[in-house]
Amino acid sequence: MLNVCNQVRWRSERVFDLRVGVLSWDRPWIWLAPLIAMLVAFTIVPLIYNVWLSFHEYHAFSRQLRWVGGANWAQLVADERMWEALGITLAYFAVTLTVEVILGMAIALLLDADEIGFGFLRTLLTLTLVVPPAIAGMMFLLIEDPEFGVLTYVLEVLGLLDKTTPILATGSTALWGVMLVDIWQWTPFMVLIFLAGLRSLPPEPYEAAMLDGASGFMVFRRITLPLLQKVIAVAVLIRGIDIFRMFDYVFVMTSGGPGTSTYTLSLYSWQQTFSFIKWGYGATLSLFTLLIILVVANLFIWVAKVRW
Repeated sequence: MLNVCNQVRWRSERVFDLRVGVLSWDRPWIWLAPLIAMLVAFTIVPLIYNVWLSFHEYHAFSRQLRWVGGANWAQLVADERMWEALGITLAYFAVTLTVEVILGMAIALLLDADEIGFGFLRTLLTLTLVVPPAIAGMMFLLIEDPEFGVLTYVLEVLGLLDKTTPILATGSTALWGVMLVDIWQWTPFMVLIFLAGLRSLPPEPYEAAMLDGASGFMVFRRITLPLLQKVIAVAVLIRGIDIFRMFDYVFVMTSGGPGTSTYTLSLYSWQQTFSFIKWGYGATLSLFTLLIILVVANLFIWVAKVRW
């Protein structure tokens, strides 16, 4: 009886060993197969279809796609509205990213302490990140309203603006009004990344600087910034890609107006695809946006020497 039990246990252990051997760490492709399948289904296949679609155009009367060759790409190069949208996108990108990095670093330095209440303040920073961008845009649509908006009232009291020049209905201020909600919502994201980087810095260089009598600004410039270089680079890369494809705020708050003063590249691509039913040209615009992001991102990675 004992021999039979031992044989059964030996066989079960052998079967278990064989199963574990099939799914062992020496065969990583088995573990990666679900992720690779999702990547192919939701990234590679749509990208290939988008490339194929950029050489076709939808005809409403025949209700079918027709081959147009490189006509969409030729139209892209000659499209003045597209170049205007690209310029607005680059301006939006440069201003918001610069402000978010500077504000994020300043707030992170202020909150990098273990005093009572600072942990609660760091927790509060996550609240803006859970608000959907469309909802945040509607919030600031009310805040910047020319009749009862809080921001409009404050600017009017300070003598900087009046009700005759509404923020979102004036060409010179509409883009700034959209930038404001982006900065409000995503500066805490930069703060949290920089805080994590500050918390991981070694204390020895700071102790040596204190003994040498270095000023606070000198410590920040000579020690903190060099040590945080990789953290800052990664934060700028992630946030920069997200800013460049921004769509929600403009769509909710201005729809590209007044005129074309807030027309971003993503909004223009959406309009061509779904409003004018130019699926091929919309696909071409999205691929052009992707190419810009890939080139700029890889140049930034090379310059900043970011290693993945």
